[in-house]
Amino acid sequence: MRLLVRDRLFGIGDDYWIEDDQGRKVFLVDGKAMRLRETFELKDMQGRVLIDIRAKMLALRDTMVIERDGEQLARVKRKRLSLLRNHYRVELVDGTELDVSGKILDREFAIEYDGELLADISRRWFRVRDTYGLHVVREDADPALLLAVTVCVIRLAEKERSDED
Repeated sequence: MRLLVRDRLFGIGDDYWIEDDQGRKVFLVDGKAMRLRETFELKDMQGRVLIDIRAKMLALRDTMVIERDGEQLARVKRKRLSLLRNHYRVELVDGTELDVSGKILDREFAIEYDGELLADISRRWFRVRDTYGLHVVREDADPALLLAVTVCVIRLAEKERSDED
């Protein structure tokens, strides 16, 4: 499965459609304005909320939380002891860890589980400016979760860059 994501996605309060490789709308990212913390909802075509994404408040390191049906599904944060600046860890509630590494701000990175590629995020498939693709490699992978992870790591990397300026 390949999804097309427009980079404007991260405007709080703005809504953006995620399309499949046929140009059909698949997911809606709904940025919630007027909230104390950053919040996004990932919705399906019928408007049902599939995943909630929130910046975790009062954390020592920037962390984002992914929830499904009101239950925490995952926590996303920069990997602590990594020589690579663009290296993030996704801790699923079942104890599984996903590894995200690559050039996050350039939209060239991968999501892996135990060394196996789950998804590849890249701009190289598109000529359209400010657009990147999410290619879900494993058929049994959850595309909504991988999209939520992508939103989180890009948001965290952008926040880290802005904090340095």
